[in-house]
Amino acid sequence: MTQTREDTGAIPHRGRSVSLLRILGGVTLGLLLGVAFTPLSNLLSRWMSVAGEPEAADAIVVLGAGGVRPDGTLTDSSLRRTLHGVHLYRDGFAPLLVFSGAAARGRRAEALVRADLARQCDIPPGAILTSTEALTTRQESVQIGALLRPRGARRILLVADTQGMGRAVGVFEKAGFEVVPVPTGDVSDLGGSPETRLLLMRRVMLEALAWPVYRISGYL
Repeated sequence: MTQTREDTGAIPHRGRSVSLLRILGGVTLGLLLGVAFTPLSNLLSRWMSVAGEPEAADAIVVLGAGGVRPDGTLTDSSLRRTLHGVHLYRDGFAPLLVFSGAAARGRRAEALVRADLARQCDIPPGAILTSTEALTTRQESVQIGALLRPRGARRILLVADTQGMGRAVGVFEKAGFEVVPVPTGDVSDLGGSPETRLLLMRRVMLEALAWPVYRISGYL
C-alpha cells in the first residue's frame, strides 16, 4: 500500500502538535502548582499593596466589593469593608461615611444593604451617603465626587482591597481628591491554603491587567 505525499507529511505535523500541547499542559500545571504551593502570589500581592494610617478626613469612602448574596446578605469581602468603614467612623476620623455598590439583577444595591447595616451599628442616618450605580472604580470616583464636592469634602479615607488600592488611589486623586488609603485584606497575603493562594493570584492578575487599561484611558 502506498502513502501519498499528504499522508507522510501529516504524521510528523500531528506529532509536533501533540508535543506542543503536552508542553503547554506541563507548563500550565507547573504554574498552578507553583502558585498554589509557594508564596509567589503572597509576595506579588505585598509588592503591589498600598497602605496608610488613618488620619482625620472629610469623608470615609467604602468602594464596592462582591455585592449581595441571593439571600440579601453582604458577601464576606463586602462585609469586611463595610465594618472597616463603620469602625473608622466610630473612631472619629470623618463625619461622613460613603458606601458604594450597585445592584445585581433581582437584588438590592450593595450600597443600600451596607447603609442598613451601618444604621444598625448606630451610625446616624444623616452621616451616610450611598452610590448605587457605579460598576467600575472610575465610575465610583465620578459618582462619589458628585456626592462629596457639594459638601466641601476633599480629603477622604479610601477603603478598598489591598491589591486594588494603588489603582483606586490614583483614580480618586485624578478626580481631585486627597486620598489616605486604609485597605482591608479581602484575601490573605500572608500565607494560607492553596485555594487562598490561587484566589490571591487571580486578584493580582486582574489588577495587573486593569492598570494598563486605566493608564491608556487616562484614568490614572
